[in-house]
Amino acid sequence: MTDKPNNNEAQGPTRRFFARPRECQFCVEKSTTIDYKQVEVLRRFISDDGRIRPRRQTGTCAKHQRALARAIKRARHIALLPFSGEVLR
Repeated sequence: MTDKPNNNEAQGPTRRFFARPRECQFCVEKSTTIDYKQVEVLRRFISDDGRIRPRRQTGTCAKHQRALARAIKRARHIALLPFSGEVLR
């Protein structure tokens, strides 16, 4: 048996990132409602290319993620939000 260091051990101790589970913003703040007319609130849940951010990024619960997606889609249909991201030149 040889005492060669493992590749991971040769580089030193590895630091792992443990993401703590986020709490749903809408469950914590009962006064916050999801409405398709609140464009500023909805923009925080849309990526730069216009896609709806997933739950693992936003930290919303399943119930509020569904309501959020519904509100974003309604706002897109009445032209309050764009369907795609910024137009590249």
